[in-house]
Amino acid sequence: MSIHPLPPPKEPTGLGRLPVARWFLAIGTLAGVTFAAGFAVIMTILGDAVALSQRTDVDAQIARLNTALLLVFGLLLACGLGLVFVVRFAVLKPIDQLTEQVRAVAGGDFDRDLHVDRPAELAELSSHIDSMRRRVVSAWRVASDQAEELRRSNSELEQFAYVASHDLQEPLRKVASFTQMLEQRYGEQLDDRARQYIHYAVDGAKRMQLLINDLLDFSRVGRVNGGRSPMDAGAALDRALDNLSAALEDADAVVTRDELPRVDGNASQLTQLFQNLVENAVKFRSAEPPRIHIGVRRDGDMWEFSCSDNGIGVNQKYADRIFLIFQRLHARDVYPGTGIGLALCRKIVEYHGGRLWLDGDADGHGTTFRWLLPAAGDGR
Repeated sequence: MSIHPLPPPKEPTGLGRLPVARWFLAIGTLAGVTFAAGFAVIMTILGDAVALSQRTDVDAQIARLNTALLLVFGLLLACGLGLVFVVRFAVLKPIDQLTEQVRAVAGGDFDRDLHVDRPAELAELSSHIDSMRRRVVSAWRVASDQAEELRRSNSELEQFAYVASHDLQEPLRKVASFTQMLEQRYGEQLDDRARQYIHYAVDGAKRMQLLINDLLDFSRVGRVNGGRSPMDAGAALDRALDNLSAALEDADAVVTRDELPRVDGNASQLTQLFQNLVENAVKFRSAEPPRIHIGVRRDGDMWEFSCSDNGIGVNQKYADRIFLIFQRLHARDVYPGTGIGLALCRKIVEYHGGRLWLDGDADGHGTTFRWLLPAAGDGR
C-alpha cells in the first residue's frame, strides 16, 4: 500500500522509560540476592547452634531442620525458576511479538496482521488492535478511491474551464459584435421592437461572457494564482481601492481602515477579496453616501478582519444563502451582477485556512462581514 507511515511514538518519561523485562530482571536479581543472603545467614546460625550443643537429640533435630530448610529453599528456587520461565515465554515474548508487529504497521506495512496466541489478555488486545487496523485501512482505501475520483472530476473541470475560456467565449463575441453590426448597417430599416430584440441579444451575450469569466475566477482559486507567502494586507487593500477608484468616486464613498497587518496569503486573491467586499458595499448602498470601514483585530494565531458599511443590510435568515454560488436576493435589473462574488470571497478565505461569515450581532445599520486569515510567520 502506498500510504505514509505513522509518526514515531512519543518517548516515555520517568520510570516508564525502563522496559518490563528490565523490571523483572532487577526484581529477580534482588530476590535472588536476598534468597542467597538469607540462606547463608540461616546456615551460619545453624552451624553455631550445632557447635554450642553436644546432645544427640538436639543434633538429630537440627539435622531434620536442615533437611526441611533445604527442601523449602529448593522448592522456592524451583518456583522462582518456573516464574521466570512463565514471565519470559508467556508475557515478555508475546509482548515482543506484538511490539514488532505494531512497529511494522507503524512503518508502513498496513496489511500486516496483528496477532499473538498468549496470554489471553494479550490475545484479546491484539485482536482488538487488528480489528481497528482493518477498519482504518478499509476507510483509507475508500477515501483514496474518493480522492482519485475527485482528482478526475477536478481534471474534467479544468478541461471545462479551458473550453469555457477559449471555445465558448469566441461564439459569444461573434454574436454580440455581428448583432451590433446588424443594428449599425440596417438600423434605419428596423423598427423599435427590432432594436429592442437586438439590445436583448447583445445584453445576453455580454452577461454570458461575464458569467463565464466569473466562473473561471472561481475555479482558479488556489490552483492557478500561485502559492501563499508573508505579505502586507494593506497593500492588497490599496490595489483593490485603486481598481475601484472610479466607482468609489461616482458613489461619493469614503473608505476608512485600521492599520492592517502582515498575513500569510496570496496577493492577487486577497486583492480580489477586498475588491469584492468593498464593491458590494458600494453596490448595495442606502440613500446616504457609502461609508465603509476595514477593521482588524488579533485572534490567537489568526487575524480577524471586518468590512462594515452603512448600506441596506442583509436579513440574518439569508446569512448562509448569500455565500452560495449564483444565489441572489435581488432582481438583476435592480442590482446587477452574477451572484458569485461572495461565494468567491468565501472560497478565497477558506483556501487561506480561514472562514468568512456575516456578523449578525454588529451594531448599527448596514452589513458587516468578518473573516480570518493566518498571521505571517505562524506556519499555517
